[in-house]
Amino acid sequence: MGSAVLSELATEIFVPVCGVIGIAFSLVQWVLVSRVKLTSERHVSANSKKNGYSDYLIEEEEGINDHSVVTKCADIQNAISEGATSFLFTEYQYVGIFMIAFAILIFLFLGSVEGFSTNSQPCTYDKEKMCKPALATAIFSTVSFLLGAVTSVLSGFLGMKIATYANARTTLEARKGVGKAFIIAFRSGAVMGFLLAANGLLVLYIAINLFKLYYGDDWEGLFEAITGYGLGGSSMALFGRVGGGIYTKAADVGADLVGKVERNIPEDDLRNPAVIADNVGDNVGDIAGMGSDLFGSCAESSCAALVVASISSFGVNHELTAMLYPLLISSVGILVCLITTLFATDFFEIKAVKEIEPALKKQLIISTVLMTVGIAIATWIGVPSSFTIFNFGAQKLVKNLQLFLCVGVGLWAGLIIGFVTKYYTSYAYSPVQDVADSCRTGAATNVIFGLALGYKSVIIPIFAIAISIFVSFSFAAMYGIAVAALGMLSTIATGLAIDAYGPISDNAGGIAEMAGMSHRIRERTDALDAAGNTTAAIGKGFAIGSAALVSLALFGAFVSRAAISTVDVLTPKVFIGLIVGAMLPYWFSAMTMKSVGSAALKMVEEVRRQFNSIPGLMEGHAKPDYATCVKISTDASIKEMIPPGALVMLTPLIVGTFFGVETLAGVLAGALVSGVQIAISASNTGGAWDNAKKYIEAGASEHARTLGPKGSDPHKAAVIGDTVGDPLKDTSGPSLNILIKLMAVESLVFAPFFATHGGLLFKIF
Repeated sequence: MGSAVLSELATEIFVPVCGVIGIAFSLVQWVLVSRVKLTSERHVSANSKKNGYSDYLIEEEEGINDHSVVTKCADIQNAISEGATSFLFTEYQYVGIFMIAFAILIFLFLGSVEGFSTNSQPCTYDKEKMCKPALATAIFSTVSFLLGAVTSVLSGFLGMKIATYANARTTLEARKGVGKAFIIAFRSGAVMGFLLAANGLLVLYIAINLFKLYYGDDWEGLFEAITGYGLGGSSMALFGRVGGGIYTKAADVGADLVGKVERNIPEDDLRNPAVIADNVGDNVGDIAGMGSDLFGSCAESSCAALVVASISSFGVNHELTAMLYPLLISSVGILVCLITTLFATDFFEIKAVKEIEPALKKQLIISTVLMTVGIAIATWIGVPSSFTIFNFGAQKLVKNLQLFLCVGVGLWAGLIIGFVTKYYTSYAYSPVQDVADSCRTGAATNVIFGLALGYKSVIIPIFAIAISIFVSFSFAAMYGIAVAALGMLSTIATGLAIDAYGPISDNAGGIAEMAGMSHRIRERTDALDAAGNTTAAIGKGFAIGSAALVSLALFGAFVSRAAISTVDVLTPKVFIGLIVGAMLPYWFSAMTMKSVGSAALKMVEEVRRQFNSIPGLMEGHAKPDYATCVKISTDASIKEMIPPGALVMLTPLIVGTFFGVETLAGVLAGALVSGVQIAISASNTGGAWDNAKKYIEAGASEHARTLGPKGSDPHKAAVIGDTVGDPLKDTSGPSLNILIKLMAVESLVFAPFFATHGGLLFKIF
């Protein structure tokens, strides 16, 4: 079998050093962003022709007072930042109560497996060996749950802080050229991407080493307890995604329907009472929610791989380097993404609007190609030439080349999903142009075309996921699927950078409009924003694809831990679970869509009331009451995020306790199969409607100009489509990937309890 080339000491040094490098790189990017001052100091750049524009300001050319514009930008940025911070603090207070309650629940359920005994117990997979007591698993699972939850909350909060710090700076740089604005927005996204990837890696690495002080050679118990880390990360992400999604879309729908459709004023016009809430929403939903979500995916795929590895030859023979292979992949990913980022910020310059999307596309391609090489090296030095992997009771012989192919297939499947998403959501291609064209005959045909596009966009991603599952399972069983998910997420720092870039650019455009800057600046920020819409859709595609692989790997680990020999669909216990599980994503989507609808209803009524009752508001002589709109969004999201969250968190507990592990296995399989399809179609439908509207607004081609300008009937139909798509792409769609993986990781954490005490109803009857 042999041993890994990389020594244990080298592994112990390499992983944390990569984490520290990631944090250091993000701090360097932050320093570079902070050089753009929110004051009216005039400075002449030495490199005055960089990015194809001279550095003199458009405002000076057009004779607008530069000082007042900068002051306005700073004021608007402060208002957005304060709104986002206050919402997240309110949200985290409620989530904190849940976190403590659920931590107690984990302790009680897992501690009761052996009646809170402190005696050693026979190991789950090797009855001849003695392992640490179930009470230890309960305590350490609770601690790792809290660690994951706190890291997830921190990831979202830091992301939001960075985005609100960068939005006005991007606006100010847009005065000097689209290239400079792009670099600021992208650097800010990179700060978030590298901080999150490095934090997640370091906290997990430190937790493993601290837990090892108690567990010693009992690696089976150690890595079972570590699964709580993934559960903590995803449970916080669920509330972040749902709460933030309801907040942002309630404000967005209210602002669009009254402002653009009824009053015919521009998007992000300061006269619109919902405009600040709308811009706050971009940060709490698209940035904070997404950060927590992708952190959760990374944590869970690492935990799933570690659990399977701990009962394979890596864990049985105590091969630390091979055991930490998932962390090696994440570490190499940070280094690869660092090099990739330099291609966007330092090696090449953006000189024109049309170069923005190709630059972002190159980020995906470069990171994937470099990461393929990185994975090959990590696999060659990190695992033995051959080893065995636990496969439902048996040990399967695997070669290191096969393991490389498992990770590689996940990585390239991610790229395929990214490009298919781009094709279906970018207005550079025919699907979105067809949706825009359908607006000629009104909103109804726009909605029909958009829904059809979403359903069709599911086909290739599902085949990509199916092929990666087949290949990775054939080579390395459930461990193969877990590392395929890790492969898809290995370039998370770059993925997050291009994802966070979108909302930052959107905010920058809003600030330009609100500060009364010239239309030429707004055109530049709109171009950045349109590219950002597509990258946001690509980010959601990655999140959904990886969630499918992660939840399948967790499902495999759950089935092994619960000692289920086969999951037979023909048995009634399993089939009822399957059909109920397939229904859950619809129930969850209904809850989140209705929440956005009812919150948007209140918002529309409030915006109309202000326009009708505040004298001089439409003329720009009076200021609207922004605070009331912010309060409507905050109250609605806090209240409405609880029922969907409870549905997801309680379903595995109720099913496992009352119906047993076989029915729960059916529920998990059903939710995975239907959830992935709905999530992809919802995200892509919403993204396509949004960009169809932007296609008309930008007059991006001769065809687009025949449909415009803003305010025309086709444009109004496009706005309605965009409004319908908002909750699909930013609330229901992205939250569904958390539903499927959170139910799976929760089932795995509680598996010892369900295996011992579950299925009460079937025991009674």
